[in-house]
This record gives sequence, C-alpha cells and structure tokens, in this order.
Amino acid sequence: MTKEKLFALCKAYAETRIRTCQAAIDAAQESANSETKSSAGDKYETGRAMAQNERDRNLVQLAEARKLLAELQRIDPARPCEAVHPGALVSTSLGRFYIGISAGKLTVDGVDYFAVSTAAPVAAVLSGKRAGEQATFNGKTIRIEAVA
Repeated sequence: MTKEKLFALCKAYAETRIRTCQAAIDAAQESANSETKSSAGDKYETGRAMAQNERDRNLVQLAEARKLLAELQRIDPARPCEAVHPGALVSTSLGRFYIGISAGKLTVDGVDYFAVSTAAPVAAVLSGKRAGEQATFNGKTIRIEAVA
C-alpha cells in the first residue's frame, strides 16, 4: 500500500512539473508574440530573443519532466521486490528510500521517505542488494533492513 502511495506521489510530482513547464512555455511564446516593433528596434529584438531563450529553457525542462514520467511508467508499483531495483521500497539504517525518480522527501502516513532516481549514488550502491545485506555509501556502512 505504501509503495502505491509513493508511486502516486512521484507520478503527481512529474505531472505537475510537466504542467508547469508547459505553462511557462506558453507564457514565453505569448510574450514573444506580443512584442511589438517599435522605433527602438534593438529593444524589440532583445525582448523577442529573451522570450525565445526562456521558451527554449522550459522546453528542456519539459523534456526532462516527460522522461521522469516515462521512467515511472516502466514501474509496476504492485510488484513485490526481493532485491533493490526500480519500484523498490527500501528501509535502511540510513533512512527509507523509494527507488524510482528523484522527487525528494515524501511523507506517507506520517513516515518520511526519499524518492530517488536509479541513477542516484545511494540507489546505485543499494542496487541488487537484499534485506540483511550491507553496502558502503560515503564511507558509511548501510544495513538494508527491508526491501518491499
């Protein structure tokens, strides 16, 4: 149940990022379109260029947000995990982690979890490990207490 809630929070995070980026792209495009040619031609060109740069920056962020959603779509939140891999909920001596996308600290039923990408260093050292095993991260030994 907790995994499904964490998955839903990660999905909502990615979808919110997509909507935010799309709104920023639309606003930048509208700004560029509304720039009017004036007697100060350089000001017009600068304004349009700044709006275009803003639009381009948001397009990159939109692509990244869509990648996050695509990564999540490869995860089955109902699938039980015996080893650490995408979709795993991992309790360690260092904290609780949901391996999926980097969405930061999430709280479910009063318990804090850290949603981390599979590319995150902590996820990389935990990858493939099972409950009872240990890993070393930043010079600290991490004991894996449970994997779900």
